[in-house]
Amino acid sequence: MSTEKEPTDGTSMLDLYEHPGHLLRRAQQISTALFYDEIGSDLTPVQYAMLNTLAAHPGIDQVSLSGLVAIDTSTGATVCARLEEKQLIERKVLPHNRRQRALTVTAAGQHLLDALGPNTQRLRQRLLAPLSEEEQLQFMTLLGKLVRENNDQSRVPQTAVASAQRR
Repeated sequence: MSTEKEPTDGTSMLDLYEHPGHLLRRAQQISTALFYDEIGSDLTPVQYAMLNTLAAHPGIDQVSLSGLVAIDTSTGATVCARLEEKQLIERKVLPHNRRQRALTVTAAGQHLLDALGPNTQRLRQRLLAPLSEEEQLQFMTLLGKLVRENNDQSRVPQTAVASAQRR
């Protein structure tokens, strides 16, 4: 596995480790492994993302929450059902639209998020540890730009916070 190859001229096959998609997939695998090391198995990374995002947007509906986390609505509904089973969120049917549910984090859900705060900080530190402070800032800036600028290419683009709150 060579990571120090000269860039190709575009006429030959790229080494697998020159493909950004492959490196992003590997980084996701590593991030997920570190997530379970630090957070444990009570929540999946997607469940944590939904719970954490909901805490910042109490009363939001399931569809909008799914959009903010950039997952499809059927997966969002399943994740919300699991979080409700774990008594970490409450789902209430909206009176003006009986097909939508308003979501709130329960006291137990907030307690769990509060307790996981140090773990999520360690997770971030461990994941970025190979980089200097300056490289960490640069990496996060560039990764954020890559995601933002390619958002519309996703099968499930992330929705803007403002548009999700209007729903």
